Amino acid sequence: MDLEASMRKSLESTQRTFNTIRTGRANPSLLDKISVEYYGAETSLKSLATITTPDSQTIQIQPFDGGSISLIEKAIAMSDLGLTPNNDGKSIRINIPPLTEDRRKEFCKLASKYAEEGKVALRNIRRDGIDRIKKQEKDGEFSEDQSRDEQDKVQKLTDRFISELEKHLTTKEAEILKV
Repeated sequence: MDLEASMRKSLESTQRTFNTIRTGRANPSLLDKISVEYYGAETSLKSLATITTPDSQTIQIQPFDGGSISLIEKAIAMSDLGLTPNNDGKSIRINIPPLTEDRRKEFCKLASKYAEEGKVALRNIRRDGIDRIKKQEKDGEFSEDQSRDEQDKVQKLTDRFISELEKHLTTKEAEILKV
């Protein structure tokens, strides 16, 4: 059944989204959503530079093309991350300040919102699967009992992925709240 693969992809997508939420530590995946206008095209930061974390409070960005350094700096400054890039002419350093209690709570709410979006995506996949099963029953491919059994399997699969998503959310919230 391709439902499990679809649900796995949805869960992985939610996990990648969680990775873009700041915790108290420097993490290169914070910059995953940033794109830079490079020669008239929106280009992901990852494809323009090497991103490293020399220590737990600093992200260093080393552009492949020295001419793009100001464009990268501008894209980071304009992003909603609230980070201030420091350009030394060759690379960009970003100091990750410790999070305030209010900011941590905001990020937990954001993580919850992303988790809810992930659950909605999983439920949509479940609905499509159940609709397909009901159509097969209507077309005579399944008996009523077989249809009910298949629908139960889809529900159990959905429950399993939603509980997995909840675990990821709990882990992320613990990371955010850890001082």
